[in-house]
Amino acid sequence: MTPELAARIVADSRDRVAWVRARSRGITATDVAALSSAASISRAADAKLQGQRFSGNAYTDHGRRREPEIAAWVAATHGIQPSTALFHAVVEPRHLATPDGIGMDDRGRITLAEIKTTNKSWKSIPRTYLRQVWWQQHVLGAERTLVAWEQHDGFVPVGDEPRCAWVERDDIEIAKLVRLATSLIDELYRRTTLARTGSDAAAAPAAGREAFRALALSD
Repeated sequence: MTPELAARIVADSRDRVAWVRARSRGITATDVAALSSAASISRAADAKLQGQRFSGNAYTDHGRRREPEIAAWVAATHGIQPSTALFHAVVEPRHLATPDGIGMDDRGRITLAEIKTTNKSWKSIPRTYLRQVWWQQHVLGAERTLVAWEQHDGFVPVGDEPRCAWVERDDIEIAKLVRLATSLIDELYRRTTLARTGSDAAAAPAAGREAFRALALSD
């Protein structure tokens, strides 16, 4: 990892409490993957202000168990080392991402890895995951990402090795995601400002207002 990248580390997912807290203060790949419309921005703002987060299920638990094994395979086959760090973008510190792996190609360009487990047979990488990948590329300044996925049947891996595919940086898609993230930040700012002035007390519950004050998402 370059010194420039290391200087942009916000937290580490191995310290889950600190990592979750840091993620709540910005816009993550998980956030932007769900953004596509005004309604989705409103739902995302509700979740941020109310401190809602997905705590996991049997599928995510399986993914967490398998990720170190798949990450070791990625490192051995492609030289991209596992990473647990949460980074912020250069221009906008509120843009955050935690890629599963970071490497450097022979031209000195940043490459990333994203690891998934699935009980479905993919014909192509799902669109929501592509959004996550493009957002991570935006935050870290990466040129390409290796998406590695392992299919399972009843939580038993199918096949001897994961499958993988490269996703190249797409600045057009990244620009769309940045605009959506900006809309979400604007909505959070609007609701918080209204709550602070008392103009619309119902717009954000008391706990949400306090949480958002801590986010420092206002300029």
